[in-house]
Amino acid sequence: MEKREDLRSILPYLGVVVEGSSLQWPSPVIEPLKAISRGPDHSGIQSGELLFLAISDLRHSLSLSSQRLSASASHGYALFFDELLSTAESIKWFAEVLPALANLLLRFPSLLEFHYRNADTLIDGVQTGLRISNSQQSGIVFLSQELIGALLTCSFFCLFPTCNRDAKHLPMINFDHLFSCLYETNDEKMENKIKCIIHYFERICSHMPTGLVSFERKVLPLEDVAFCVTYPKADSWSKSATPLCHFEVHRSGLIEDQSKEALEVDFANSYIGGGALGRGCVQEEIRFMINPELIAGMLFLPSMADNEAIEVVGPERFSNYTGYASSFRFAGDYVDKRDVDFIGRRQTKIIAIDALCGMRMRQYKLEYLLREINKAFCGFFYQSKCQQYQRLFKGDGPCGAQLDQRIQGSDSISRSNLSLQEAPYASVGTNEGIYGDEQIRNSEEKGGPSLEHQYDVGVVTGNWGCGAFGGDPEIKTAIQWLAASQLFGDRLVEALRPFISYHTFGVEALKTLDEVSEWILSHKWTVGDLWDMLVEYSTQRLKGETSLGFFTWLLPSQSTPDDKMAESFVPK
Repeated sequence: MEKREDLRSILPYLGVVVEGSSLQWPSPVIEPLKAISRGPDHSGIQSGELLFLAISDLRHSLSLSSQRLSASASHGYALFFDELLSTAESIKWFAEVLPALANLLLRFPSLLEFHYRNADTLIDGVQTGLRISNSQQSGIVFLSQELIGALLTCSFFCLFPTCNRDAKHLPMINFDHLFSCLYETNDEKMENKIKCIIHYFERICSHMPTGLVSFERKVLPLEDVAFCVTYPKADSWSKSATPLCHFEVHRSGLIEDQSKEALEVDFANSYIGGGALGRGCVQEEIRFMINPELIAGMLFLPSMADNEAIEVVGPERFSNYTGYASSFRFAGDYVDKRDVDFIGRRQTKIIAIDALCGMRMRQYKLEYLLREINKAFCGFFYQSKCQQYQRLFKGDGPCGAQLDQRIQGSDSISRSNLSLQEAPYASVGTNEGIYGDEQIRNSEEKGGPSLEHQYDVGVVTGNWGCGAFGGDPEIKTAIQWLAASQLFGDRLVEALRPFISYHTFGVEALKTLDEVSEWILSHKWTVGDLWDMLVEYSTQRLKGETSLGFFTWLLPSQSTPDDKMAESFVPK
């Protein structure tokens, strides 16, 4: 066990220790946990104040006392459990839920051992074990929902060591800051964020889910990699002859409520989760509250670089909610009825991409347009295709010249003949390409998804980077459309999503989005066409030659001088 590289990378951040060939809690921790597991009659814990004292004692047993918790954390635990919860809820929590969580903590080392024993066999030849997912290293981690429950229980008890997390660019993971913010702000949204998490604990303690969740770091290589697209230059986008994908506009509804199988965009912070465990309560933070299993990724996923994205498949939703930001409210239980794939993941695919923040007029510069479109493309593209071809041509497969002939032999470009019929059935360790030959056959025999079905997954998104980050919603809409459509045919690596489903959330600047997208599609624009128009518009904005929004500038039906200028740039 101690020789495993994946375990060695994460062990300093877990709190457990290796003794012999097994993982264990340090012995001073075990008896206090056993007392808590037997209920309040044995532990004496019947209030938030006493709970925090027990947490402090556990941390002392783990030699974590020197790693100080947030100043008001003790007051926050007391406020929530002793004042904000009803008497009946508090009694149930301390009598039933807290003992069950302590039992889960006692089983945490054995859950980890089971995880690592199976990590090497889950997908043939692919590392899936829990580890620090270092920047610029694409890879995937599979965790059982039960193990995630134990990890989040460690967060609740503030048992994760925090030394060197900043140096590793890891986000906060213990819940002390969350409870501290509750006390310091006395804010209803903070109370309701915690209610979502408490509800999650109540649910898993009454019935532990048995599925899997995968966390994948996706990377667009900055240097040339065989059979894989590198970080695209502006010229690559301009020359693209790929048709734009189908575009749907939704004036109401929420991304997480969409019914199609699709990538659901998380308007992320570069540190995944953003302010989920702090004061934040906008799109990303709300998603982490209603799907709390996402929080587990904050343990081992360092911040994203410009050429990286994070994809999570399988997180279960546990809570309903209303409102947004300051009006956010927990609205009771949610039963997640999404289908499960053949390895036990719910068909919820969340892609975290972080937009640039506070760019103002700089967002129209070519270098920043390029950064944003490549960030979205990194999130949307099929990393499995890159790895499939790397594996196929690494050993006894065809040589590169043969691949080049196959590519050059493709004469016409249409969305139908760009389907992924040529995708080799190589076993690939990514969220959208984990199917080996035998797994595909077994899956299809059981009525599960085929590999071809994998590539029917569209994108559901909205005003990415347009709220507090200050992005131009018309520009961001176009960028996401381009990124979802693109194929870099010389390397057979693509996003090539069949559709993008866009939620406008009532933004006035997007009131003509239906008309604009329909006009563009009716004129059969390519990715290169729309990219060139976007660059031309942005250049005019920077020079002060137009103050119109992109869609008003672009739409030929308008008759202002600026619009007539735009008509002269319409691709023929």
